[in-house]
Amino acid sequence: MPPSNFLFMVLAASTVTGLLGLLMNGPALAILIAIIVPLVAWLGLSILADRRRGRFDEQLPDNLMLITGGLRAGHSVLAAVDAAAKEAASPSSEEFARVVNEVRIGRDLDAALTDTANRMQSDDFSWITQAIQINREVGGDLSEVLDDVGETIRERGEIRAQVKALSAEGKLSAIILIALPFAIALMLMVVNPTYLGVLFVNPIGWVMLAAGGVMMIIGTLWMRKTIQIKF
Repeated sequence: MPPSNFLFMVLAASTVTGLLGLLMNGPALAILIAIIVPLVAWLGLSILADRRRGRFDEQLPDNLMLITGGLRAGHSVLAAVDAAAKEAASPSSEEFARVVNEVRIGRDLDAALTDTANRMQSDDFSWITQAIQINREVGGDLSEVLDDVGETIRERGEIRAQVKALSAEGKLSAIILIALPFAIALMLMVVNPTYLGVLFVNPIGWVMLAAGGVMMIIGTLWMRKTIQIKF
C-alpha cells in the first residue's frame, strides 16, 4: 500500500471515530479518540514492519545457502540472488526480486544490496553485502566467504532467540504499563464523562495533560531502551 493511501485511511478513521465520540460523550472523548487512533495505527504499522524484518533475518541463513549453492554451480552473484528469490519465502523473495529488478534497470548491485540491508535494518545482511563488495574488488572464493558468514549468522540467531525468550516478560510488562493509562481514561470517559472532562476545559487541566503526556513519552522511551538488548 502506498504511504499516501495509508495516511488517508488513518485520517479518515480518526475523523470518523472522533465524530462518533463527539456524538456519544462530547468533545473530550472525541479528542481522546482522535488522538488514540493515529497512535494505534502507527503502533500497528511498526509491529508489522518489525515482524517482516524478523522473518527476513530468520530466513537469511537458508537463503544464504541458496546463494552459495548458485555460486558453486557457476552462476554470477546476480543470477544466484535471482535463483534465491524464486525459491525463498516471503519477505525474502520480494526483497531479493527487488534487488534483481533494480540491477536490471541499471542500478549498481552493491547499492541495491546496501539499500536492502538498510531497509530491513539487518546487520546480518549488511555483512553479506560487505563480503560481496570486497570480493568484487579483490576477488577470491565468494562461496567460501559466505559460508563463514552464514555460520556466524546462525550462531547470532541462536543467541538472539535466547535473548528474545529472556526479555519477553519485560516487553509484556512494558506494553501493559503503556496501554493502562489510555484504557483507564477511555473507560472513565464512557462511564463518567464529566470526571475527566474538566481537564479539557480548565487551563490547569491542560498543564496536567501536557505534563502527563511528557512523562508518558519519557517512560515509554525508558522502557523501550530497557527491553531492547543489543549484542
